[in-house]
Amino acid sequence: MKYVLIGCGRIATNHIKAAVNNNLEIAAVCDIFPEKMEELLIKHELENNRSIKRYTDYTEMVEEINPELASIATESGSHAEIALNLIDKGVNLIIEKPMAMSIEDADKIIALSEEKGVKVSACHQNRFNVAIQELRKAVETSRFGKLSHGSIHVRWNRNKDYYDQAKWRGTWKEDGGALMNQCIHGIDLLRWMMGDEIEEVYGVTRQQFHHYLEAEDVGMAVIKFKNGAVGTIEGTTNVYPRNLEETLYIFGERGTVKIGGTSTNNIDVWNFSDETEEDTKNKGLEEETSNVYGNGHTSLFADVINAIENDRRPYVDAVAGRNAVEVILAIYKSQKYGQPVKFPLEKFSSIDMKGEFK
Repeated sequence: MKYVLIGCGRIATNHIKAAVNNNLEIAAVCDIFPEKMEELLIKHELENNRSIKRYTDYTEMVEEINPELASIATESGSHAEIALNLIDKGVNLIIEKPMAMSIEDADKIIALSEEKGVKVSACHQNRFNVAIQELRKAVETSRFGKLSHGSIHVRWNRNKDYYDQAKWRGTWKEDGGALMNQCIHGIDLLRWMMGDEIEEVYGVTRQQFHHYLEAEDVGMAVIKFKNGAVGTIEGTTNVYPRNLEETLYIFGERGTVKIGGTSTNNIDVWNFSDETEEDTKNKGLEEETSNVYGNGHTSLFADVINAIENDRRPYVDAVAGRNAVEVILAIYKSQKYGQPVKFPLEKFSSIDMKGEFK
């Protein structure tokens, strides 16, 4: 399958690694900075592979290469525009999080992909973590009984050096803050596990220490799910001196689970009233990861390839991408207006937060 990568920044290495692991034909890479393409290819010992072309213009690349599958790993603010352009040309996509920066753009991506028969996957790779897959199995087989509440805690550190790597980071137009960039994977997992359907969200965000940014460095929220369960979110880049944890809790009448580790990759607590032999294996499960992005990209790529070949929806589809963005934009809107936000969310964008922390 002919594959291209658009954007060769920080996360691109996971995409190239996943493409190699899945035996994709890497036909081209694209970035407005040629040196970034070279650095990426050298890192994966692909610099001498003459079949991999380099482009600084993605439209030219798509025109010439005509790929079956593309990854979009550019700055967040350009994801939707590039996605809509490629979907219109019939290219299947893996879009790095967040899928879009406005609810309108997310809806357009879904509608156009369905119209064109194109497969779109939002890159929420943590859904493929071994611990998360075990938790999902427990949710789908109703082992928790009635859900009481759940919470996600993303307690990470991002310092000035991180933000200085790219001017778009921390801006409302291109990135958003801690919730949109760092915490979106955890927020995706919480919503997915708790039944997806939301009644309303109340959120508060602040910019405590990162005053050189436009956006928030800490956000808290309470979610009322339609099934009666309650969810809480704590997301921050203010943890001193380094990343602490990304932890997901799910509480039900017949079960309690805590997924921990730096990227929801370990099972810290696994208790169910109907304990089985498999439960014993799950207690203390740890999946080794080389970085906070985990190991899920390879599995996500494999699923998308299979979805294209078998004409089915990807496991993490565009609707999943929209749902995660919707929660974060609702928190932003709640902060802006100081009141709960009813779902579904309509007509709101990260740009609507411009000037919030001046």
